[in-house]
Amino acid sequence: MAFIDLNSDVGESFGNWTMGDDAAIFRSVSSANIACGFHAGDPSTIARTCRDAVAAGISIGAHVGYRDLAGFGRRFLDCSPTELADDVLYQLGALEGIARAAGGRISYVKPHGALYNTIVTHQEQAQAVVDAVKAFGGDLPMLLLPGSVALAAAEAAGLRGVAEAFADRAYNPDGTLVSRREPGAVLHDEDVVAANMVRLATEGTIVARDGSTIKTSAESICLHGDTAGAVSMAAAVRRELEAAGVDIRSFV
Repeated sequence: MAFIDLNSDVGESFGNWTMGDDAAIFRSVSSANIACGFHAGDPSTIARTCRDAVAAGISIGAHVGYRDLAGFGRRFLDCSPTELADDVLYQLGALEGIARAAGGRISYVKPHGALYNTIVTHQEQAQAVVDAVKAFGGDLPMLLLPGSVALAAAEAAGLRGVAEAFADRAYNPDGTLVSRREPGAVLHDEDVVAANMVRLATEGTIVARDGSTIKTSAESICLHGDTAGAVSMAAAVRRELEAAGVDIRSFV
């Protein structure tokens, strides 16, 4: 039977500001990308999310990002490789401590937002992130965009690079994500999204926004927890994948 991982960005609430419905998303996904406090998340939110992930039997991933709470980590920061590596290492250490207290552990790393998109092509920052993960130890897998320089850097460092696809995001014909600044970047039609992800899991293709077909291989599908209708969409994607004979399980 074919299988694929479903991951979601969670633990992104901060203080009195609530983002997403993590408990509901956990009914559909197999991996949780937990914010580490730099782009979102406060200690109590992170701790609660770790406890809920452990209780649900879901893999915990470190969702590391730029130090940009005001911009939700969606703005490029022109920091030095050393500063970026230190920031990533700091986030990994913080989440690992909280995860262990909850009875779990970090089992992979996924960069967030602008950092994720930057290291598709930015060699220095990609290497900085990989260096931080390597320095942290444990040879944690890294969840990254197919064809990115970060994926190549991770594999060159002896880390497992795990390619992912995005269920609720539109794609450019070259396989990159349509910028959130452009209209139509986020998809909301459950039927279209679910059909596209079934196609990905069974045929290895995704339909780009211009109608062209992109060949890709992904071990994991991201379902953003902060997208409107995220819970319903996640359930629909899981339901249609399982109906097509695709098993949902973590890649770790």
